[in-house]
Amino acid sequence: MNIFLEQGTLMEYVQMGGFVMPPLVLTSVVLWYALVYRLLTIRKGRLSPRELVRKGQKGEITENSITARAAVFALQQAERIQDRQALKSIVKEQFSELRLEIARHKKLVRSLVAVAPLLGLLGTVDGMIETFDSLADMALFSQSGGIAGGISKALFTTQMGLAVSIPGLLLGRVIERKERNIYRELDQIRDLVCANSTATINR
Repeated sequence: MNIFLEQGTLMEYVQMGGFVMPPLVLTSVVLWYALVYRLLTIRKGRLSPRELVRKGQKGEITENSITARAAVFALQQAERIQDRQALKSIVKEQFSELRLEIARHKKLVRSLVAVAPLLGLLGTVDGMIETFDSLADMALFSQSGGIAGGISKALFTTQMGLAVSIPGLLLGRVIERKERNIYRELDQIRDLVCANSTATINR
């Protein structure tokens, strides 16, 4: 990659990769937008579910994490609904909407992570076709570097496809693990609030 960075501008890299590069660049931009969005959405608060419920009963929640908002909502419902089953049903319904918010763009990330290396592979095929065409047409040697140019483009697009996909795959897995942890915390908040909606939760 350093060789390419020393030889030209960003536009030249795009041209070097052929028709596959614009979709790869777009894939990279959309992928990182989705990853950053998910990171901001699922940022974890500093308090445990039990601490959130306890502070929420005292009106002392100051953080704005998704679990903090969940605890505030559940406690507000507990103040006006005395029937435990009705409370649990309403809280569960609201938390289902939070789960949808947390999972937003997850399928998009997975799709883009899968598409990026395939685009790189497409560029590889195109580069190899150009290489074999150069063997039949000697004029192509002077125009695009012939065999060397075709192989260079083939390897470059493969590298770019993997460079887009691998970081997205790794970060996506980290985000999904955090997502599962938040789901567990939401379940704990619901159970804590519904277990005793009128009493203060002790340590």
